[in-house]
Amino acid sequence: MSEAGERMRAKTRSARPLNDRVTHADTAATLRERLTGLAPSVLEIRDDSAAHVGHAGAAGGGGHFSLLIVSEVFAGLPRLQRHQRVLREVADLLPTPVHALSIKALTPEEFASQP
Repeated sequence: MSEAGERMRAKTRSARPLNDRVTHADTAATLRERLTGLAPSVLEIRDDSAAHVGHAGAAGGGGHFSLLIVSEVFAGLPRLQRHQRVLREVADLLPTPVHALSIKALTPEEFASQP
């Protein structure tokens, strides 16, 4: 897709309304949907919100999530650029309904070599 097409897709995606009734399960499903464009072979999303009850961000309804994503897309990219690729797909979800997102982005080879 062209760069202009990518920008249009991002604008269209960010134009979707997110209301105050979005649950953390809905948010996890939305994260999963958004990240399919990175063609992950592994995608694990964990809702860590319960560990942050009382935290200022959590008080506003924002969820805390941890993400493990494994994709060939990350081959040759340093960690910062991997995170930027992930954040590009979900930027309009920050800071609400996602208050915090911990990202672990690996190539399939890196994932296979983990203990």
